Amino acid sequence: MALNGSILDTIGNTPLVELTHIDTGPCRLFVKLENQNPGGSIKDRIGLTMIEAAERDGRLKPGGTVIEATAGNTGIGLALVAAQKGYRLILVVPDKMSQDKVFHLRALGAEVRLTRSDVVKGHPAYYQDIAERLSHEIPGAFYINQFKNPANPLAHEIGTAPEIWAQMQHDLDAIVVGVGSGGTLTGLGRFFSRIHPQMEMVLADPEGSVLTELVKSGRMTEAGSWLVEGIGEDFVPDNCDLSLIKAAYTVSDKESFLMARELLRKEGILAGSSSGTLVAGAVKYCREQTTPKRVVTLICDTGNKYLSKMYNDYWMFDQGLLDRPEQGNLTDLITRRFEDGGTITAAPDDSLFIVYRRMKLYEVSQLPVMDDSGKLIGIIDESDLLLAVTTSPEKFKAPVRAAMTAKVETIGPDTTINELLEIFARDHVAVIEENGRFHGIITRIDLLNHLRQKLA
Repeated sequence: MALNGSILDTIGNTPLVELTHIDTGPCRLFVKLENQNPGGSIKDRIGLTMIEAAERDGRLKPGGTVIEATAGNTGIGLALVAAQKGYRLILVVPDKMSQDKVFHLRALGAEVRLTRSDVVKGHPAYYQDIAERLSHEIPGAFYINQFKNPANPLAHEIGTAPEIWAQMQHDLDAIVVGVGSGGTLTGLGRFFSRIHPQMEMVLADPEGSVLTELVKSGRMTEAGSWLVEGIGEDFVPDNCDLSLIKAAYTVSDKESFLMARELLRKEGILAGSSSGTLVAGAVKYCREQTTPKRVVTLICDTGNKYLSKMYNDYWMFDQGLLDRPEQGNLTDLITRRFEDGGTITAAPDDSLFIVYRRMKLYEVSQLPVMDDSGKLIGIIDESDLLLAVTTSPEKFKAPVRAAMTAKVETIGPDTTINELLEIFARDHVAVIEENGRFHGIITRIDLLNHLRQKLA
């Protein structure tokens, strides 16, 4: 095997594998593992081609500043390339992106500016408009603009598409893609319309995006909102040639996230949320077919960036995306139920340092204190901890029993929401217990999550 000159030489030539444990009807479904790129996503390809194209035509000069509006993965691809080539990079990122992506970007040296994800093009807080504005304000800056940059689809036309064609041994019936900037769709579509025009390009689109309806009826609808990151749009990017699409499928957030989790469980593939959308759309397409077909879709990025979100049961519960039996009482509001092993607790002989560490790790501000028999004997919160250690940090070594509140006011599962609000008004959390059986804690955010799910 030849040695690579730098990390940038490892971009592309990703493996392609068949899914063998998911029901795909009469079809065979293959996935191209773009999560194997060094930055963890398909966007490494366009990060490299767009920067190198700007270098060639003189728009980006040594020591210059690269600016982009990104849902995350393009930013990581650009950050990888910019760091290797010595450019300053400023990224404008919508605030629905996972913290893991933002941490990744900053670790690569990018400057990240978060903005609202609930506004559309033309609003002053819209991420693309901010990026364009910055490019005019900063001397020597170049706005990448993946949505219009011709080097974006070119990366897939000369790279991704020929790789797929060779790996499928020139035997391919359909490719399922999503649209973020439109580069993947357009680049693949251009290649295959020349080489294999019978092949179908299929769109998998998040529920709330305007693109599926545009493909089906030509009608522009009002965009909604969705949690899947990196695909779906409220407009048609210049790089997006929807005329290449032969069929389109809408995929809900729930379908996307559950498919991504199924991919990991059944196929061993740790994929991101947009990959869940693509595979779910591809499975819908495959199951509708009446004759066997060979179908390809993409694992756009790695699921490492989503471990705290869609791979976290409690985040999924909070979003109303993971089903569990409902009791019709306050236990339905408890995100981390004690009987399910979800409640973060302390023992009376644990040190206060352990309590502090658990509060930080699990982002909670109070812990129930349980004895060896599983009985609730107290509660300790941030105020208790602060009062105990303020006079001397040595008291972090003291046992929980020395600082906890032993007299705990509990309520039963059948207590009303109004009584819950009265507890919150006293700056307490609601401790749910029934006949000596502890169920868990309800906080204000738990109630807010419950009410938001009812609205949805």
